[in-house]
Amino acid sequence: QVQLVESGGGLVQAGGSLRLSCAASGRTFNIYAMGWFRQTPGKEREIVAAISWNSFSTYYTDSVKGRFTISRDNAKNTVYLQMDNLKPEDTAVYYCNVGPSITTISGRTFASWGQGTQVTVSS
Repeated sequence: QVQLVESGGGLVQAGGSLRLSCAASGRTFNIYAMGWFRQTPGKEREIVAAISWNSFSTYYTDSVKGRFTISRDNAKNTVYLQMDNLKPEDTAVYYCNVGPSITTISGRTFASWGQGTQVTVSS
């Protein structure tokens, strides 16, 4: 059974930073893309960033480009999301998941969704 555990969320003022972590267990994810998603009440979950299995390629949604950085440590089956210059509109529950590639992960993921980690940015 695949398990994903997100952590690192919290309350931060606008302009601040947070680093999210996602630890994956139960399967080897070294050959798959990993991604971060977020969801706010009443809205669909959206892709925020994704990274290829070898870290050579990354994807960011336009609203976070230049502020967020995704990285991964395959030895630890962990993916990170460094979030800088946070804005109130970044407030959401953040989730991670694994998928076939950075171009398809937004529509196809392999694992059950975890509980996510809440990020709240105050103005």
